[in-house]
Amino acid sequence: MKVTAKQIAQKLNISTAAVSMALNNKPGVSVAMRHKIIDVATEMGYDFSRIQKKLEKSNEIAFIFFHKNFVFDTPFFTELAINVETTIKDAGYQLVVHHIHDLDNLEEKVMSLNSYHYAGILLLGTTMNENEFSYFEKLDIPILLLDTYFPNIKANCVVINNVDSAQMATEYLIKKRHQQPGYLHANQKIQNFKERALGFYNGVRNHSFPVSKSIVHHISCSVEGAYADMLEILNNKEPVASCYFADNDEIAIGAMRAFKEKGYRIPEDVAIIGFDNIPYSTFVDPPLTTIDVPKAYMGTVAAKCLLESIQFPMNHFLKIEVNTSLVIRNSI
Repeated sequence: MKVTAKQIAQKLNISTAAVSMALNNKPGVSVAMRHKIIDVATEMGYDFSRIQKKLEKSNEIAFIFFHKNFVFDTPFFTELAINVETTIKDAGYQLVVHHIHDLDNLEEKVMSLNSYHYAGILLLGTTMNENEFSYFEKLDIPILLLDTYFPNIKANCVVINNVDSAQMATEYLIKKRHQQPGYLHANQKIQNFKERALGFYNGVRNHSFPVSKSIVHHISCSVEGAYADMLEILNNKEPVASCYFADNDEIAIGAMRAFKEKGYRIPEDVAIIGFDNIPYSTFVDPPLTTIDVPKAYMGTVAAKCLLESIQFPMNHFLKIEVNTSLVIRNSI
């Protein structure tokens, strides 16, 4: 039996007219109530195909955070999100935030986004893999993929220039220390870290060091996790390099804490460079040399790119790489 607007109204204890306005993307109900009605309609199995073709896109854009054993609560993502929201609102759109977890029924969750009739989707896919993104590609909505990239996808992407940035950091280490650098490599398998690994090894090869001799430690991505992992490495008396490139600042800061606790001096005994330039990197002792990612600019570029694709749909897609800069402090 087909689910009707009247049945949805009875379940929510609201008028059938309100349900009809929400389902048909008409004014007269609040944004929050519209989303509540659509969510309940989806749960009840309402057939949206009957109205899908005649609907115009709304003035709402979805900002989707895709989670996988990762919480987007660092200053990096906060600054990124603020500038996305500002740019979207300045263009006359409303931004609606969704959180999708890899443990959800991904296909169902993603396909339900069609019910909202969004003008576009900005997808923060830092931890996403290509198979997970394939569900989003099936949507008939312009998508901007932010902070990750996969070859041959049908979406515009805005990413960090990870390869060149990691190579720049590695070569700076070599220039300052005149020794083969080690690598504090994140144990989380995401595209950003894969690309930073490529940049690290490019830097090592460019200076004629044998890649096989690089000392690599696989480290947790958080400060506390990196501290615990590095402490275990030192307690086990594993080989230690005189300098390290770290995949992010949290790893660098946690490792520095462990080194100092075991009596190593930073940078005299061990030099470390991070990646991201989070605010806390200026407050550690010594302040952390790192790679600065222009987070605000990256958010603005992503939002503008999505807005342009909404206004001027195209069959060709862009990959925009945002360059970084070296911030020299006292950890090298």
